[in-house]
Amino acid sequence: MPPMPPMPSQPQQPSQQQSYQQPQQPYYYPPYPYYMPPPFMPPLTPEQELEMLEEYRRDLEEELEDLREELKSVEERIKELKKLLEERGYGTS
Repeated sequence: MPPMPPMPSQPQQPSQQQSYQQPQQPYYYPPYPYYMPPPFMPPLTPEQELEMLEEYRRDLEEELEDLREELKSVEERIKELKKLLEERGYGTS
């Protein structure tokens, strides 16, 4: 058996053909929130689905109320900033 050839001292550069990779398609995430039971769930009875949807609706209503409160505070801050800018002589659009 012949001896093994010596290892190269510098790493070899990959050829262009080897280094080319196709661009990955970005994964599409559906808009949040969305309702879709996981595929591994057994089929739900109408009663179970109703209970799940009513709970989901309550969660959405809570989120909606939180968003309304946040929107109100943002609108108030916008008014404060516009008033401040007007007092300083800056026009607002």
